[in-house]
Amino acid sequence: METLAMHISNGIINGPVAAVFAALALAALTLCVLRGRRDLDDRLAPMAGLVAAFIFAVQMLNFPIFTAGVSGHLLGGALAALLVGPWVGALCVAVVLVVQALVFGDGGVAMLGLNITNMALLGTAAAYLLIALLLRVLPRTPAGLAVTAFVSSVLSVLVAAQGFVVQYWLGGTADLGGNLVGLAGTMAGAHLLIGIGEGLITATTVVTVAKVRPDLVYALRGLRPAAAPAVPAVGGVR
Repeated sequence: METLAMHISNGIINGPVAAVFAALALAALTLCVLRGRRDLDDRLAPMAGLVAAFIFAVQMLNFPIFTAGVSGHLLGGALAALLVGPWVGALCVAVVLVVQALVFGDGGVAMLGLNITNMALLGTAAAYLLIALLLRVLPRTPAGLAVTAFVSSVLSVLVAAQGFVVQYWLGGTADLGGNLVGLAGTMAGAHLLIGIGEGLITATTVVTVAKVRPDLVYALRGLRPAAAPAVPAVGGVR
């Protein structure tokens, strides 16, 4: 498990697969920049900086997963998607990952494409798809928002973990003896616990922001319930 942390280190995945995912991540981030420009305004731009800084700071705090012998930290995909949307949110997480790899050596520089794909792209996208669904079903109350944040965080972490499993299947450098299912189960078990911790942090943060400034929560602004059809007036009263 020391070599199966979410931040992939150099040498765990072979060079060709890492290069393919680097190109994929670059293309996806370019799309995020183009689409994110439509969302940026005087309110979202500073919020994006705050979200990136918050994710960076919280990722420095690890909590132990005693059953797996590893420690976990916030990935931030669901938090970013809720507060600044999927496009800008993916960019926020990607920036944090780049800084961590270049400055702190957290994850290999050659593996940046893999890490960005898992945590910034897959994690944020999976979280936002579930957020969009839950906010159309659950009431937009603090409790409903907390449930949405918690569940989407757990899913985000699990999807990111299974992204690593797929990457390892494509180009892992160590022979697992065909036990890919065992790897998937190990990653799912450890990251389920990490996801629960992330869900609690995300739910607390988002609900706190929503109570003070609900206009700063992108998901509440961008995912509005469908408006009821207009009913034509009948009679002489206008």
